[in-house]
Amino acid sequence: MPITIPKLLPSRKILETENIFIMDDERAVTQDIRPLNIVILNLMPEKQKTETHLLRLLGNTPLQLNITFLRTMSYEPKNVSQSHLAEFYTDFASIKEKRFDGMIITGAPIEHFKFEDVGYWEEITEIMDWAEDNVTSTMHICWGAQAALYHYYGINKFALQQKCSGVFSHRIITEPGIELLRGFDDEFIAPHSRYTDVSIEEIEANENLVLLASSPEAGPFLIKSKDGKHVFATGHLEYDTTTLAEEYQRDCEKGLQVNVPAYYFPNNNPEEKPLNRWRSHAHLLFSNWLNYYVYQATPFEWK
Repeated sequence: MPITIPKLLPSRKILETENIFIMDDERAVTQDIRPLNIVILNLMPEKQKTETHLLRLLGNTPLQLNITFLRTMSYEPKNVSQSHLAEFYTDFASIKEKRFDGMIITGAPIEHFKFEDVGYWEEITEIMDWAEDNVTSTMHICWGAQAALYHYYGINKFALQQKCSGVFSHRIITEPGIELLRGFDDEFIAPHSRYTDVSIEEIEANENLVLLASSPEAGPFLIKSKDGKHVFATGHLEYDTTTLAEEYQRDCEKGLQVNVPAYYFPNNNPEEKPLNRWRSHAHLLFSNWLNYYVYQATPFEWK
């Protein structure tokens, strides 16, 4: 089944070339089914790339989804046109009286700030508090995961000596039967790109959280709340093949002292084209979340 997105959204053309089943609003209203309503709080600077990353994965399930893109109003994005925001994004004031089956909060390149020093922190926490009663399950990604772990459970991030960038191996460390991990290999890889981390010990000590998968080099990766309302991914399974390469090139152009992303380029050579070795698990993560934590948990009619 398709994802329903605006007819003129730029990522539509990319998704159509990949045979992702999409549908515009006009056709969607003729479908006699109850679609899932998903809101995406997109905090990433290159919003159109992130839209494509996420819609690609959300559109590869049997479920029909209505997608709403949400932006912050307390911070003005610099890397996206105002016309794009005006046409395809809404603000919290416009949706806070509604309820959603699922929500995604993305990462943001603001890890060097304390949470309370982030310009839109109060707005983000208001949205997270609202989601407790108005969203069935939320997936938090990278900085979004760290922010939610801090806001809901008091688990703070800490700075790394150097940027964690690369494609790292992870092992499942929980008991079998967790729906989020159905179909996962015991060991799998995923991209990471961040300057901060969270403590495995603090996660394991919290009675409301379950650590699902971690990496000896990249730290805790997949975490969920015991009630399934929150899923946390500290890395970026949604990344395109070339995203880490683009970030590395950007950092080098800024004069930053960063290492070549680990285990990413063939022969560790940035001149060689990387291969995508995490795509299948990216699709598994999103389809499992949508099926077991959203579709099967959400009410048919919100009251």
